[in-house]
Amino acid sequence: MSLSINQMFIGQIARSKRVFTEVDVKLCSELTLDYSPIYQENYFGDKYQKPIIPGLLTEGLIHQTISKKLPGGPCILLQKELVFYYPLHIGDEVMAELEVIDINESRNWVTLKVTCYNQLGTEVVKGQVVILILSEQSS
Repeated sequence: MSLSINQMFIGQIARSKRVFTEVDVKLCSELTLDYSPIYQENYFGDKYQKPIIPGLLTEGLIHQTISKKLPGGPCILLQKELVFYYPLHIGDEVMAELEVIDINESRNWVTLKVTCYNQLGTEVVKGQVVILILSEQSS
């Protein structure tokens, strides 16, 4: 499903869920060369009881929701502002919820409010993204 900017509306919502595994964390570390010990099973630091997942994985779920659901087609990320309130741990379920809060048809820009929740319903990430819609149907 690929939406044109004319098919999008204020208040439109899309959601995606995922549980990140130890393998996901290892692949992310290999790709980014970020081998922080906070992601390791044998090091939790003083603040956390178990390893956290890299924020980049949660951002990936946000991008997945954009590319598959809202708008679900070709677009370019122009701006991203995210605040990570609480860490996510390996095995936590995270849900990314994106809501259309502004549409600029003259520029083909859409602003999405981003909220991510853990399996307990706690907001763990909040912010917004601005995307440029590239679909052929957009004006």
